[in-house]
Amino acid sequence: MSNFAIDEEVLQQIEQLQMLIKNNVAGLFGGNHQSKSYGSSCEFSDYRDYMAGDDITKIDWNAYARFEKLYLKLYADERQLHTRIYVDASRSMAYGKGKKHIQALRIAAALAYLSINEMDKVSVYAVRDDKTEAIVSNLLGKDAYITSIHKLNEVEFDGDFKLSDAILPSTVGYGDGLSVIISDFLTDNNFEDAIDHLVGKKRDILCIQVLSKEELNPQIRGKMHLFDAENQLNYYRKNINKEIINAYKRALEFYTGRVRDFCSSRGAGYMLVSAEESVYKIFFDHLVNMGVLK
Repeated sequence: MSNFAIDEEVLQQIEQLQMLIKNNVAGLFGGNHQSKSYGSSCEFSDYRDYMAGDDITKIDWNAYARFEKLYLKLYADERQLHTRIYVDASRSMAYGKGKKHIQALRIAAALAYLSINEMDKVSVYAVRDDKTEAIVSNLLGKDAYITSIHKLNEVEFDGDFKLSDAILPSTVGYGDGLSVIISDFLTDNNFEDAIDHLVGKKRDILCIQVLSKEELNPQIRGKMHLFDAENQLNYYRKNINKEIINAYKRALEFYTGRVRDFCSSRGAGYMLVSAEESVYKIFFDHLVNMGVLK
């Protein structure tokens, strides 16, 4: 299955996004983590390729004269954080004309690119049933990103979403960066323990709830037979009228509020986005409101 979520046009949009927010980041991606990772040690450790936006004072010009390629000197107290992005790969993410799964993959790609530009490592995982599958692992640098990010198109969306069962046995790293969970969170399964686990690991956490236009503002009316996308034994068969739609909207507002409030109580970021929203709106509207972008 190919999702066609990540193509050259999307990659160009993501690169333009990074250029627009450069030097305008207040929170999660700000400052190359200088306060956490980059100090004043003079003990040389290693080299890495120069990337646009790096501090030119750290370029090794002797290495350039020898190899005709720009390298940056790294020092002993410089370390890279590790952004880990978990994408809900359950069957319900493929629901809706706006294609929640396409939106989820594009958000993941954009966040990965922003992390790469902050010189962090990036891994993206598909969460399906009680397993995490690494789609890309330990990406570092733009070349690796461009080479590997297309693998997100091959994610299969099927099964259930058991986030806690999937994340708790996995290796997540202690205090070394950001964990992002992208999901519709429409599940009866426990996701709270996964967030508590990440909090216990001293990770920064951002939860992004993606819902389709049909879920946010359903227009269906009349006799309907609706099935749970992840469990066909659960179904709803009734005449859908205005009263039922209003009850649904109240229930949805309660549920999204519960997810938001749980995240807030754990110090995790939360945002609700539509599958139909542009990546630009998500980053320059939602993240501005969260204080991540100035």
